[in-house]
Amino acid sequence: MSYRVCAFYRFLHLENLSLLQGLIKSRLIEAELCGTVLLAPEGINGTVAGQGDGTFQFFDWLQSQLGLSNLELNQSWCEYPPFKRTKVKIKKEIVTLGIEGINPIKQTGTYVSPDEWNTLIEDPEVLLIDTRNDYEVEVGRFKGAISPDTVIFRDFPDYVKKHLDPEQNPKIAMYCTGGIRCEKASAYLKQNGFREVFQLQGGILNYLKTIPNEQSSWEGECFVFDDRTTLDDALASGEYDQCHACRRPISELDKQSEKYTKGVSCPKCYDQKSDRDRLRYAERERQTCLSDLRGDEHIGPNSQANPANRKAGKCDTAKESPV
Repeated sequence: MSYRVCAFYRFLHLENLSLLQGLIKSRLIEAELCGTVLLAPEGINGTVAGQGDGTFQFFDWLQSQLGLSNLELNQSWCEYPPFKRTKVKIKKEIVTLGIEGINPIKQTGTYVSPDEWNTLIEDPEVLLIDTRNDYEVEVGRFKGAISPDTVIFRDFPDYVKKHLDPEQNPKIAMYCTGGIRCEKASAYLKQNGFREVFQLQGGILNYLKTIPNEQSSWEGECFVFDDRTTLDDALASGEYDQCHACRRPISELDKQSEKYTKGVSCPKCYDQKSDRDRLRYAERERQTCLSDLRGDEHIGPNSQANPANRKAGKCDTAKESPV
């Protein structure tokens, strides 16, 4: 059976995070779900995957536990477990902007449905901004979108201060993978005097699910934070792999480079890493492969271990490190 992958978030006031962490972790394991859930005083954010009815049972329980009735899920499918482990972490923020007082519960931008999105971004007065990081934007974006070239989301406020002005940019539309970064980004813009701020409801994932390909303004693939690396316009696993040294997406052409060694380096990070770094990455990759070849369990009591490189299908233990 395929794995149902569910991405979700909700900004809401949470207390007793340690207790909630234990309850969620137990329920995930009981339902044999893999993935990561983040908890913070401001809410919950996560992506989990499983087979059969496990995902539905978990989200029915989660909504009841949090007092919710309409938790939206961005769903896609995968032929293998897209995560190795099950994690529930407590954080200061569920998406890290790093600025105190930004509260999407109180104020955020105007939601725009996928059906209305194309019309909005075709408006010449609208400035379209991709709130994702540079390595995500490089594999796909909406036509005409501006990339802030951020390395991490914490860089976004600095981009705003340097490049945007409420008077010169009266209409701003933003999007991200599933919608959560736009919640924080739009709340930040509204708090800093930007009047008309719009955000794509449900993000890129919801748009690709809703809009037929022949009507789509999306170009390329969508980066996701699991072992699929990217999704195509049908929300199927894309053509990119991931360098597990720098976490950037890499193409098959990148993997033909002399600077590529699986789990150790790629053309995008080779010159930025030291010999010591590459030795450390090589040992990490070796241990990961050995773990998978032994059949060590990663995601639950009845789960099957996955190949270290799922898209390659096996561990490449023969290729030596270049150092």
